[in-house]
Amino acid sequence: NRKHTDLRFHSYLNPGRAIDSEAQEVHGITEQFLEDKPVFSEVVDHFLEFVRGSELVIHNAPFDLGFLNQELELAGSPARLEDICEVTDSLELARQMHPGQRNSLDALCRRYGVDNSGRDLHGALLDAEILADVYLAMTGGQTTLTLERAFSREVGTDSIESRFLTDVEFPVTRVDKAELAEHRRWLELLDSDSPWHDIDQTNDGS
Repeated sequence: NRKHTDLRFHSYLNPGRAIDSEAQEVHGITEQFLEDKPVFSEVVDHFLEFVRGSELVIHNAPFDLGFLNQELELAGSPARLEDICEVTDSLELARQMHPGQRNSLDALCRRYGVDNSGRDLHGALLDAEILADVYLAMTGGQTTLTLERAFSREVGTDSIESRFLTDVEFPVTRVDKAELAEHRRWLELLDSDSPWHDIDQTNDGS
């Protein structure tokens, strides 16, 4: 139904190896914190049960699938993620929608007005929640969030407060002939065979 389910699978894991200093700078997680956490093989059944039959949206899916499927194999599981659930690569979708532009998660947040102010570190759960908002916006399901609700997110908890905006008027902006001509020029630079060139030539910006 194109809404957040509020269902989450989140588990810290002991990697069984030293954490690179570069990686620690990205996610802020220390070896000491992970010492008493389970290894992947201890949570794999629960994880597979959670994702089975679902659509899994991953930004740059081939990168993560490679690691996840390797861990499944090491854990003795015959399953591959793409065999038990539908995998959607949001990065590939973004590249199709916005060719030649930056399509990182941060760039898409800026493009679609998704709040990522709490993303100082690369945390998996927060990234997943932000990606859900971005994906809904990219595929047309974020309209309600953008036009009707302003969100206040308390970082580090699962609470999301919403405030409905009932008396907001959004301006309608029309283009003039000069702007339309500039738009067509950019389309020609992007792709001379683009179907966008079939824009009604009688459009006068009114």
